[in-house]
Amino acid sequence: MDGARERLSEVVSSLEGRDGAINSRATSPGVGGSRKTNGYDNSMTRNRPRTYPYLRYLPYAVEDEAQRQKNFRDILKHLYVAVEAGNFSPGAIHWTREIRNWLGLKFDPTKEERVRLVRLYYELALAPGLDITASERFSTMFMILTKRKHYLRPCIDLTLDWKPLFRELRVFVLPAESGMTHTVNVRRSIRTLVKMCTFAQLYFDPEAIPDMLEEILPYFSTSIAENAFVVAGLLNLLFPTSPPPHGNDKILPQHYLPAMFHIWSLMNRSRTFDTTFLDLFSRLARDSLVSANVPFSECGIYTQEQTSLIFTAILRMLDIPVGQATSPYSATVDLSAGLAIVLDRDQKKHPIAHHIARWIVMSLSPSCSDSSTSILAKLEGLIQAVETFFHPSNSGGWTKTLHQLVYYLADFFVMRWNREKSGEVEMPRERMLDDKLKRRFVLCLRDVVFMGIYSKSGAAMNFALSTLQSLAYLEPGLILPGSLQRIYPSMQGLVEVHRTTSSLRALQVLSRIMVRTKGFRCHVTTMLGLALPGIDANDLEKSLYTLSYIQSVCYSIPLYDLTDGREDVSGSLIASEWVSSEVDRMEQEGVNVEVDYQHGLDDRDEELILRSSTSNFAEFVSTFLGKVFTLLENLPDAARVRSGSPEENVINTLPATFTPLFAALSPELYNMALNKVADFVGNHVIHQARDAMAFICSALCKVNPSKALKRLVPMLVQSIRTEIDENGAASTRNTGTDVLPRDRGLVWSISMLSMCVVHVGDAVLEHKEQLFDIANYMQRECKGIPTVHVSNFVHHLLLNLTGTYTVDYLLYERDVYAEGLGPNDWGKIPDPQHLNIAWHVPSRDEIEFAVALFKTQGENAVRQLTALTSETSHIKRDGTGKEWSDEVSRNLVLIKLLLSGVSVLFDPEAASNEGDSVDSDETAVDTGAVNGHAPEEQDTEVSEIPVEEAEENEVKPTYKYPAGYVLTDTDPLYKELHQLRHQAGELLHEVHEFLTHKQEDDIACFGPLYTAYRSWFIDVGIERSAHVLDRVTRLLAADIHPYKISGLRKEYPRPLLLRRANVYHLQRLRHNSYPRPKTELTKILLLDLAQSSVSSYTEVRRNAQSACEAALKAIIGARPLAIPPLLQALEKGVDQNDFALIKGGMYSLIFGSLNKTVDRDWRYAPRVIRAYISASTADKPSVQKLCSSATLQIMDFGRPLERMVILDQEIVQAIAPTENVAHNINRQKKKVSKKRENIESKMAALSDELVDLAKASHWKKASRTAAIVITLGLRFESIAPNKLIDLMVRGAIDTHPGLRGLYGGALVALFAMIECRAHSQHKYENFIMNKEQLPAKIQIQTKREDPSWTEEHLASFASPEAEYYIDHDHPGWLVWDKTMPAYKANPRTDIEYDSAEEKVLDQIGKILDRQWFSDLFDYFKQEPRDAGADRFRITNAMLARYAFELVHRGWAAASFPEIKTEIARVFGDGSDKHQHRAAAEILAALLSSTLHKSVEFRTQIWEYVFPIVRKVFADGLNPENSSYWITFLHMVLQGKDPRRSWPLIESLALFRLDMSSNAAFKESSKIQLLQQCISGLGWHFQLGKPVVEDFLAHLDHPYKGVREAMGVTLASLYRTRYHESYRSVEEFIDRQRASSSIGLRPYQPSEDFSKTIHETFRRLEQWKQERTPGQQTPSSYTSGGKTVLLWLDSALSSFECTELLQFFPTVLMEPLLYMMDVKEDQELQGLAYHVFRHLPNIPHRLGEDTELIASLIRIGKQSTYWHQRLRVLINMQVIFFRRLFLLSHEQQQKLYDCVASMLEDNQLEVRLGASTTLSGMIRCSPVEMRSRMIEDLNKKFTKMLIDSPLPKKPKGNLSAPNTGTSTPTPEHSKLVLMRHAAVLGLGALVQAFPYSSPPPVWIPGVLTTLANKANNDPGMVGKSVKSILSDFKKTRQDTWQMDLKAFTQEQAEDLDGVLWRSYFV
Repeated sequence: MDGARERLSEVVSSLEGRDGAINSRATSPGVGGSRKTNGYDNSMTRNRPRTYPYLRYLPYAVEDEAQRQKNFRDILKHLYVAVEAGNFSPGAIHWTREIRNWLGLKFDPTKEERVRLVRLYYELALAPGLDITASERFSTMFMILTKRKHYLRPCIDLTLDWKPLFRELRVFVLPAESGMTHTVNVRRSIRTLVKMCTFAQLYFDPEAIPDMLEEILPYFSTSIAENAFVVAGLLNLLFPTSPPPHGNDKILPQHYLPAMFHIWSLMNRSRTFDTTFLDLFSRLARDSLVSANVPFSECGIYTQEQTSLIFTAILRMLDIPVGQATSPYSATVDLSAGLAIVLDRDQKKHPIAHHIARWIVMSLSPSCSDSSTSILAKLEGLIQAVETFFHPSNSGGWTKTLHQLVYYLADFFVMRWNREKSGEVEMPRERMLDDKLKRRFVLCLRDVVFMGIYSKSGAAMNFALSTLQSLAYLEPGLILPGSLQRIYPSMQGLVEVHRTTSSLRALQVLSRIMVRTKGFRCHVTTMLGLALPGIDANDLEKSLYTLSYIQSVCYSIPLYDLTDGREDVSGSLIASEWVSSEVDRMEQEGVNVEVDYQHGLDDRDEELILRSSTSNFAEFVSTFLGKVFTLLENLPDAARVRSGSPEENVINTLPATFTPLFAALSPELYNMALNKVADFVGNHVIHQARDAMAFICSALCKVNPSKALKRLVPMLVQSIRTEIDENGAASTRNTGTDVLPRDRGLVWSISMLSMCVVHVGDAVLEHKEQLFDIANYMQRECKGIPTVHVSNFVHHLLLNLTGTYTVDYLLYERDVYAEGLGPNDWGKIPDPQHLNIAWHVPSRDEIEFAVALFKTQGENAVRQLTALTSETSHIKRDGTGKEWSDEVSRNLVLIKLLLSGVSVLFDPEAASNEGDSVDSDETAVDTGAVNGHAPEEQDTEVSEIPVEEAEENEVKPTYKYPAGYVLTDTDPLYKELHQLRHQAGELLHEVHEFLTHKQEDDIACFGPLYTAYRSWFIDVGIERSAHVLDRVTRLLAADIHPYKISGLRKEYPRPLLLRRANVYHLQRLRHNSYPRPKTELTKILLLDLAQSSVSSYTEVRRNAQSACEAALKAIIGARPLAIPPLLQALEKGVDQNDFALIKGGMYSLIFGSLNKTVDRDWRYAPRVIRAYISASTADKPSVQKLCSSATLQIMDFGRPLERMVILDQEIVQAIAPTENVAHNINRQKKKVSKKRENIESKMAALSDELVDLAKASHWKKASRTAAIVITLGLRFESIAPNKLIDLMVRGAIDTHPGLRGLYGGALVALFAMIECRAHSQHKYENFIMNKEQLPAKIQIQTKREDPSWTEEHLASFASPEAEYYIDHDHPGWLVWDKTMPAYKANPRTDIEYDSAEEKVLDQIGKILDRQWFSDLFDYFKQEPRDAGADRFRITNAMLARYAFELVHRGWAAASFPEIKTEIARVFGDGSDKHQHRAAAEILAALLSSTLHKSVEFRTQIWEYVFPIVRKVFADGLNPENSSYWITFLHMVLQGKDPRRSWPLIESLALFRLDMSSNAAFKESSKIQLLQQCISGLGWHFQLGKPVVEDFLAHLDHPYKGVREAMGVTLASLYRTRYHESYRSVEEFIDRQRASSSIGLRPYQPSEDFSKTIHETFRRLEQWKQERTPGQQTPSSYTSGGKTVLLWLDSALSSFECTELLQFFPTVLMEPLLYMMDVKEDQELQGLAYHVFRHLPNIPHRLGEDTELIASLIRIGKQSTYWHQRLRVLINMQVIFFRRLFLLSHEQQQKLYDCVASMLEDNQLEVRLGASTTLSGMIRCSPVEMRSRMIEDLNKKFTKMLIDSPLPKKPKGNLSAPNTGTSTPTPEHSKLVLMRHAAVLGLGALVQAFPYSSPPPVWIPGVLTTLANKANNDPGMVGKSVKSILSDFKKTRQDTWQMDLKAFTQEQAEDLDGVLWRSYFV
């Protein structure tokens, strides 16, 4: 009924249209408001019904929906109470986990509930004040709830607010509005926030776009480039891409896209920007595709111009190398991203290829088919341009990205195709993909994929194979013929081995499609036969792929002989003839073979061929088994288990292949297989293949248990008895771990038997007596290693008898078999909704058998162990032999395996009520233990509450669901089982006692003992110790992986669908295995484990710790029980210096799950901390290492608890239960606050104690103590205890450098904390909300309406007076906001402190006397210990800055005059670099400390500081110290108003070059300081004009250092002049939209700039004339040239490079080319070449390159220097490739003509260069242009060659020897030149297709022409011909046989002897 209602509501909503009825969503009511008017029902659970009915397929009755919902509401109630009471961790976290588990069982909340939950978790994840671990959990839950789009439709079912996320991200990336960002504020992980954006972004309302742009765009500025990256990153993460509602044009994509493109073009040459915008655009394309409101064309929602730009960017991003070009990206641009780097998505999870493919596929529609400029046409152009880079021989950094791109393209296309066909996405009909488009798309990718499957890179090959599968799925007719044509030769062994491997893998991915496709399925059986030789012990990798292929075929077709009982077909003759004729045909037609079975093959004929082909199955199966047996006989010994070796892989793949194979066999073939396997097992013993063979037997028995067991069990049982009785197998123990040759036969048989009886169901009952007896017999008779195998056999038998599991492996439903199988059943897809699954549910007989077996084996083991430990056994502990410990181990292993074998029959209820109840006072409930859901996840949350609180005795409610438990608690078997379990527990305790007292060095026994302990604890209800669920889930995931197809749901073979039901059953079992209350016995055993966790033997310790960890998770309240003994041991170890105890205690308490408990339970935390500190002085490296890795965990103990969490009450109330729970909330609230007070008081006490300890200890101990005490002591309310403050302040001048750093850092943190507290008005709420008020801060109204406002604003920075300071760089750079933040220039009030803060500052101040400062400064001056630390240390400056603040306020004991004296003393004479470093740090601190002080005070400080700095800048700088002063400037100026440091800036700006000075370093370092000043102040620096004039006047400075500094500074000056300053965001968007679809072009050069460039190059020209050619000494020309080149290099490597575009053709090109020829100055040559190579990498817009190309062509044709002609070729090729999508056809043609004409150049080098360039251009041209050019050029060059024949030699001279001295005549030279040009031209055409196989049809003709007409030419012409011909063959070694077929007989003869001449001739 529900399903029907759901479908109805979907129909209704689809009728109303996706957008029609949803106009009102901007005002949609919040949670609780009903919106059923929209034709949708809130009580609906999903937009799309489940594909797989999990609950229906279980073999037992399940709970009803009402019960599930009741439980869900109950969980929500508890969650609500926990959140309201502020009990987040563990309370809310525990209930969050319960919701996860509830959802994990495939239960669905209603849509309304899901919406409320999503909102709640969104709120919780971002709640201010919440502990970071809790917020991480809540964000994960938020992501789980919104993981699939079909849960909640974006903006229809749910809209989220973007502001909370933005608020959190801002803390990380936007300049905090206060002067400094406090580390105290960072309370989240940025990675999690970025991940959350990915999920939340879908639900942001498009109506919020204008607000978002208003908020984010004003931060954009390239003046400090970091801002630009931050804005782009934020837009990418937050921008809503959902389609806008009808009628609001302001938020249609094309409204704001021009602005986006403009922003993109503001940051040229940046890979980050390209990636970011492609990501954003591709998501926009995806989300807009479905909306009819968004206009759509052949370019998707983009315009022609936009698509051309994006495709150009795509070409850049693929990193394709072109000629000698450098990278299109500049590293310096991306390095300036700064903090924005954290906004990048993870490149591994979101590769660039994914964005590109999404953008392309989501923009396709049928309108693409008819347009030559559509996205599809451009995609074809792109693939054709980079085609040769797919070839295996041409691999490099681009290989993976290219194949990844093709993979994603195909994958997205398949997904769209399937979703549109199934109606899952609703979209306008005219946008749906159609067959014509699909065909063209497949053809576009086909060739490159065929190259990719033979790739040398594993990753690329995997991508290519997946792509092949997707393409074959779309168009089998286009892909399969070519695949078969390639696969047949390689399977027949005609080509290299690696091609065979690739072919096998290709067959595997294609198998399902082949089986379903008419005609091609007739090839399947032949392929199976051809694959068999692949099973080869010498090539295990190939064997692996062969097995996978056979597996995939067996999952798709039944191996039944379909000729049975047919008259019209018998034997395989028809099929084999047909296949050989097809193979011949493929061989004849070559790669481009076309096969159309759909129309060309009659249905009936096809059926006959198919039937006939199946008659070979018997032969196939028999050969296959033979091959596998041979493989097994030759397997090498497996080295280790789980080593990942090829042998191991093969052994693991065998069961995966054999299960479907045996299941697919017809009864006759099954009998044959059974006999073969049985014979093999009976007659062979191959030890290393034992596991593999056992797996094969298991597969055989699972498919038909009764038949297989009847054949195998008697045989194996007999063989076991024979081995024991007659060969004496297992009669004595053996040392070592290898099985003795004598025992191998026995072990072989036991292994086979144990695998035959597992998971085969009730068929074993027929052999009950035999199995029972043999088990007892073996236990009685065997010793040594075989006993483990015996116990394993018993374990397997028990698992088989007691478990509930599927026993159905058939390919089809049973009724299909009943009707008889036929050709139509090949590749049939089962319907997941209609399966009839055969389950095994244990019967009474089976359970009785199991209990009997358990009892006899168990009692026997108990008896023996009791005897062994009470010394009554005949085997004695004599201390020499190992007999005793062998017997003990073996019995313990048996007990472990028995317990886990019947684990499903143990009931947790009974296990926790073994006759005794628990003492009430100790049941501190442990909610973490309720993590009964993932023993592997370490996410246990714990609340151990001090003993006083008795009400914690309540155990949290648990929710169990029926999982097929078969016994009742009144059943005698039930009682007996649990009794036996109890006995086993007691016995384990006795063995433990005995071993620890009498035999503690017998390590071999402890391993099995603790494994048995572990099983006893956790194997209750499900065998948790074997991680069954995980294993089964992983195996299933691996098996279904090949069948996953994007956009389809669960189209898997039937056996895999059945296994999904089995996994679901296990999930329910796992869900029910909650932690259980403890009993007396569990306590005893737990304490045993705790005792051994600190044993002095490492192995024992490790085993006990792992068992203890497992037990803690299984028992409620186990943790407080285990901690005291462990803690005592740790303390004892520390006292007695016992390293074993220390390590055991630390591992258990700090590195395990107890860490969380200790952290929360302050009965224990202080003791752990004390013990840790004492341990840190232990004299043993391993303990030291442990202590260092534990530091962070221990420091975490001291972090402050949550005091206040701010939540939106409305959102929390939405999940409130109907009943009144106020009482519970209040109770929990009290409890939480009481606990917090209790803990905080203990923390304070501990803090005091540790401070005293730190003062009195050795530095090593002190440093550990200090680290802890600092986190313990700093608190918002109380700030810090007096003792701690004292310790920090005095510690900051400690004699030990490590401690000094630690305390100094802590003191800075303390100051920051106080400052932060004062800014938050001393309120914690303001602090966590980041609400800060700075007394000096004001908001200034901008006069943005005034046209001259920006000029006035900038002009104000040119003079020192100011009424307010603008410290931020971004206001007004791109757009003006209404207000901008500023700071009062002359603040009258300073920060106001409250009494608590004053008290602390006063206490600090008293210690800061002159001596303190003197010591501090002396330490600053100390020489650092390692060279890496020799730099300006910001931390020192911060510390001094805060100290000076106290001096200024008069709180410090030292006065300012005293400080001055100390500074003078430290700086001394400034002769030493360390003096400079200390002085720079101190002065920077002094200046920073005056930021918000009054003008008078600041003037006083500046009057003191400035003369010192000026003196240093004037003559104190040297190469050793200049870096300190540059950082000094950075700290004083960066991000501050220039007028704050006016004297400094003015003095730097007044710098003028002194040409007479010979102190080059002095000059260059001053320029560097100036440059630091310019880049720090950005566009606010207004004193640049005179500097520029001065630099331009002295471009020809003689010193290299000065020139370099000048070049970079000039570029910086011009870079920071640019700004846009639009009045408002709205105006910005409108202006961009009005100009063009890609916005206005930024960086238009100003008149002033153009003048400068022209003037500069005019002067260079003048200097060039003045310089004597060949002059060796430097001249004005060479010096000036280098300065200009450095300036250009810096500008062109930066984002404003497009400013220089218009100067390329006219001004720059020729001077650059000339400079490259100044041989006397190599530096000039190198620089000029470097800059010249930048030119083609600078992005042009459409049509901007006309002049550039014209000038390249002009130089190429007319320049008188051949070097220049050669060099322009470099750039022609790069420009042609990089701008493939932007060049007009006309320009492309011009470039072609130019290069072709350059083949006739007089200079040989130019001709060769032109030939290479031409072939490169042809290679990357779009197909239509390519074929046109080839035709023209081929005609032209052939004609040229024929029209200029060489003159024949005169007859009589034939014998005259050629002396080579005759001078050629000009006519002859011209002739040779023409011939050479023609040869090179034809060669270029041939070389443009180095890899296409077979070669294009025109190539043989060209080669023949060359061989016939020019091969015998003397000199370079003949040489060129020979090299062209030999290269042609060289690149085709792999495919030569196929390529030869392209030549006719005559052509081959003509080339004979030229092309493939004998090596010896």
